[in-house]
Amino acid sequence: MTHPIFPCLWFESNAKQAVDFYCTIFKNSKILSENPMVVIFELNETKFMAMNGGPEYRFSPANSYVISCDEQEEIDNYWEKLSENGKPGKCGWLTDKFGISWQIVPKILGELMNNPEKAPKVMYAFMQMSKFDLAKLEEAAK
Repeated sequence: MTHPIFPCLWFESNAKQAVDFYCTIFKNSKILSENPMVVIFELNETKFMAMNGGPEYRFSPANSYVISCDEQEEIDNYWEKLSENGKPGKCGWLTDKFGISWQIVPKILGELMNNPEKAPKVMYAFMQMSKFDLAKLEEAAK
C-alpha cells in the first residue's frame, strides 16, 4: 500500500492564520481538519499540514513552493497577494509575510530554457527581473 507524501509547515503559533491567508489566495483550497495544534488543508489539490510548533525552527528559501502560471495575469495575482507584507526576491522568488518562500514562474519558462539557442538570452532577461514579465521573456526568446 502506498501512502501520500505531503509537506508539514512548522509555524511558531500562527498556523491557522497562515492557512486562512493561503486559502484566500488559491481558488481551489479548503481546510480538511483542524485543532489547536495542527491544520490539514489543500491548495489546488495539494495537501499540506500546518503545525504550531513553537519558535525553534524558521522557514528558509532552501524549501520553496512553485506556482506555475499560464498567463501574466496569474503571475501578477499571485505575486501581489503573496508578497503583501513579505519580501520580493529575484527571478520569480518571494518570501511571504509568514516566511514561506514561493517561486511564481511562467509555464513557458521550461520550454524556453530547454532551447539551446534561446536559453542564454532568456536567462539574461529573467536574471534582471524580480517578478517574471512574460512579454519581456518572449521578446528575449526572439
